[in-house]
Amino acid sequence: MAPETNNKRDSAEYDIVIIGGGPAGLAAGLYGARGLHKTLLLEKGVVGGQIALTELVENYPGVPSVNGFDLAQTMLKQSESYGMETDYSAVSTIERAGEKWVVKTEERNIIAKAVIVTSGADYNRLGVTGEERLTGKGVSYCATCDAAFFKGQDVAVVGGGDAAMDEGLFTSRYADNVTVVHRRDELRASRILQERAFANPKMKFRWNTVVDEVVGDGQVTTLRLRDVVTGDESTLPVGAVFIFIMDAGGHIIVDEWMRTEQPGLFAAGDVRQNSARQVASSVGDGVTAAIAADHYITNKFSHTAGPVASTAAD
Repeated sequence: MAPETNNKRDSAEYDIVIIGGGPAGLAAGLYGARGLHKTLLLEKGVVGGQIALTELVENYPGVPSVNGFDLAQTMLKQSESYGMETDYSAVSTIERAGEKWVVKTEERNIIAKAVIVTSGADYNRLGVTGEERLTGKGVSYCATCDAAFFKGQDVAVVGGGDAAMDEGLFTSRYADNVTVVHRRDELRASRILQERAFANPKMKFRWNTVVDEVVGDGQVTTLRLRDVVTGDESTLPVGAVFIFIMDAGGHIIVDEWMRTEQPGLFAAGDVRQNSARQVASSVGDGVTAAIAADHYITNKFSHTAGPVASTAAD
């Protein structure tokens, strides 16, 4: 049997490795690379994270309205222009190795002086009967990807936050009716998105309601609903259901400098506890984490590090 060759690539070493290519990761990459640190960004999917699936970002300061995918690509190009490298690989584990870290992907092991986790948050699955079976057949987690397929139909949106309202409003361009199914009696979305949703004649609301089952034979036809207050059950005929319930667990605890309890390990953006989950706040988190990582590397590895550019705001 031939020996395994994974260790042949273990020599790849960086000052800063960033896990996740959303706004926080891209901002961290910009500041890390601009600070003359050898910086690598690892992204398993599409750069931009959730904003890459958002048609319009309207609340990023200084940019009145921009397509989310285009904004992410602009951030990526800017970060790479300062020397940040990008590797489209999934991370399997992060392990401590002496004073450094080993970030493992399927292809190689990467040694890092500092690691910034910016893996974001994900949409929860409902976990109900029919959801998995009908995913891609009327069950969707991306309205901007799939809404056009249901032009002229009645559809449902599950959730009550910014993502649910934003995608629900987008879906209303195509669907005849959009029923928002929300387990609470009020929305959690920002006020401006709530006002737009309530003013949209195509959007209706089912309060205090959850989905118990997604029904369909090869294609979604009906949702079985339950009122969480009264327990009453009902059905809602729809051609599609768009699910936007954000993950509420598994977040990383950090301090005001995005530092975890582990030296050299930082977390920023939606993955951290108590994140505001906005593009602007995620970018700020990424900047803060990169500055903290710069200070850590300079103090910890000053005997081997080269010259470090100032990371003060300019």
